[in-house]
Amino acid sequence: MTELNSDLLRSFLAVTEAGSVTEGAMRIHRSQSAVSLQIRKLEDIVGHPLFERHGRGITLTATGRELLPVARDVTRTLSHTLRRLSADRLHGRLRIGLPDDQTQGYLTRILGAFTQSHPMVELDVTCALSAGFPDALAAAKLDIAVYETAEPEHSADVLRREQTCWSTARFADFPASDALPVALFDQACWWRDVALAALDAAGRPYRVVYSSQSVAGVIAAIEAGIAVGLLGENSLTRDLRRLGTADGFGETPCSHLILARSPGATGAALDAMEAAIRTAFATGETVIL
Repeated sequence: MTELNSDLLRSFLAVTEAGSVTEGAMRIHRSQSAVSLQIRKLEDIVGHPLFERHGRGITLTATGRELLPVARDVTRTLSHTLRRLSADRLHGRLRIGLPDDQTQGYLTRILGAFTQSHPMVELDVTCALSAGFPDALAAAKLDIAVYETAEPEHSADVLRREQTCWSTARFADFPASDALPVALFDQACWWRDVALAALDAAGRPYRVVYSSQSVAGVIAAIEAGIAVGLLGENSLTRDLRRLGTADGFGETPCSHLILARSPGATGAALDAMEAAIRTAFATGETVIL
């Protein structure tokens, strides 16, 4: 009795999601002729065409639309089962620190890379301003962390550098004759000291109108148009614009992302987490200086 084959279903999904046989074949690293043959074989098995072909590509037939959720469910179940059966048996608990302005995207990549291969390891993740992470590592309150600093030590493990910059809402306009309203991080962050020192050096009068421990909080205040603030380039949104020398703002330092372990912390799970963090930051969007 002829039966559905998961390999055929994967080719069917690739072509469906890509919108063409050529693009679908590229996604699964096969030749166009091989994928075309698999699609014809699958159509022979179900006894109906799966695609309607036209000049702009292909679309699913009624039979194809009926098969689509089944194909997705089958391939997803098989992939999950393979990951579970082939996963190692590392176990334990890891305490990880990540700066909250780097969390979105990176945390998804880190968790995805790690937990699929090491599902028995419990993860305790702290996402916050990273000024306290070095002390937490030294006190063994964190096992591994990524933190930001303006001046890394010579032996520091630098993941990447990011330029800081002054920014404001695109619609905001603050007259030079008035005291400049400023949104800052709280007292624990070195970015606050850098921002205030730059304003003092420029001789520009200012008033602090907003403070927050959260990057999202500072961004919200700037986007609302109530203040200017110092952010990393990767934190700039479409609603913000960068302020430069033409606006009366000078150069600001780079922020260096440092990867560090707690002194004496070892283990295979920790090694695997370090590799996952490195991979996430290596494949993420970076600023090349």
